[in-house]
Amino acid sequence: MRPILTLTPNPALDLSASAPSVRPNVKLRCSPATVEPGGGGVNVSRAVHQLGGTSCCLVALGGATGAALETGLTARGLDVLRVEAPGDTRQSLAVTSEDSGDQFRFSLAAADWAEADCARFIDAVKAAVAPGALIVLSGSLPPGMAPEWLAPLGAIVAQAGAELVADTSGASLKLLAAEGGAHTLRMDHAEARFLSGTQLADVAEVRAFAATLTRATPRVIVAMGAAGSVMASADGSAWHAAGADVPVVSKVGAGDSFVGGFALALARGAPPEQALQSGMAAASAAVMTAGTELCRLEDYDRVLPDCTLTRL
Repeated sequence: MRPILTLTPNPALDLSASAPSVRPNVKLRCSPATVEPGGGGVNVSRAVHQLGGTSCCLVALGGATGAALETGLTARGLDVLRVEAPGDTRQSLAVTSEDSGDQFRFSLAAADWAEADCARFIDAVKAAVAPGALIVLSGSLPPGMAPEWLAPLGAIVAQAGAELVADTSGASLKLLAAEGGAHTLRMDHAEARFLSGTQLADVAEVRAFAATLTRATPRVIVAMGAAGSVMASADGSAWHAAGADVPVVSKVGAGDSFVGGFALALARGAPPEQALQSGMAAASAAVMTAGTELCRLEDYDRVLPDCTLTRL
């Protein structure tokens, strides 16, 4: 199996709870909170682990919250490479309103990074990348780490003969889509609409848009929620993996679970289209769990055959 290294420069300690009703201007009394280590790459490593695989999690941590997050990762059996981050690691909060089922998600800001902090993270990546590895960058960049830092990161991965799987948003996504640097670029439907400036109303339109991005990136994946995911490749091929029809408890972590299932399948030698199907099964399994529990292996195994794979 190829090694998997996940990168999380902007992790968060995730708290999730519920309240009878979420209303403004009143004190809300919530259920006991579930506390999980989080952030894109952290969640990808957790998903890989829960699906029976292994990965190394390179994560920037600071302060008491960072120490709690690291403890949570090691307690779950994850292999952690710590990089010192400025300030205290941020927290996020998800509260579900029991009367409506709506979920309210709050993400607090991290401390600003200086150039030296950014350089330290890139140096840590360089030291950790193994030849032929799958490097997964998932989630946001911290304040002060401009998207331009993705260029030296991509160069390090390429020089090592490794592959970069990127799942990010905003300016970072826009830069990678325009200039390349990743071998696989994943985005959700809203992010694809942001890039295209159109509604991308169906699978055919999503496929056509994803294909335009393969001029810079060999493989592009657009997630369409319950409608599945579309993957276009630079060789002209395109695939669709359907989402399984499952009860939705929480959508938190579905995207990171997708990336975990996708990366693990690639690491085990599956062709990209089968990895797409595995990613959709992991995402479908994730929405069946509460809070940030992510995907369970038994759910993944059960729904995998329902994530029908179709060549477009």
